[in-house]
Amino acid sequence: MKLANPRVLLNRMEAAHRETRHHLDRVHRQIAGRAERIAITQNTKARHRARKRTRSRWNRSDEMLFQTHLDRLQFERWFELDGLAGRLARQEQAIHTLRQTLGEDVWRKAA
Repeated sequence: MKLANPRVLLNRMEAAHRETRHHLDRVHRQIAGRAERIAITQNTKARHRARKRTRSRWNRSDEMLFQTHLDRLQFERWFELDGLAGRLARQEQAIHTLRQTLGEDVWRKAA
């Protein structure tokens, strides 16, 4: 079995790390979007009242409702979030270890 070039290996590891980070960020955005939609849907009757255009439509009670739904949705998907966060930490540690093994000059050239 032929060993891969360390620079190629480092590039692959960094690409996998970026992909995992992107996936985790996407899950967080999905959860936040869903929580916002639920909060807005629950307050539709309050939205129909006439208000001045200069006044904000998002108030403190809306923010509290949003945070409640956000916490609930994050709890429902904790297994997925925890798994991605753990994978991300392991990838960061592996990249750090490889960079230390190769020396600082090599990973700067690879970047």
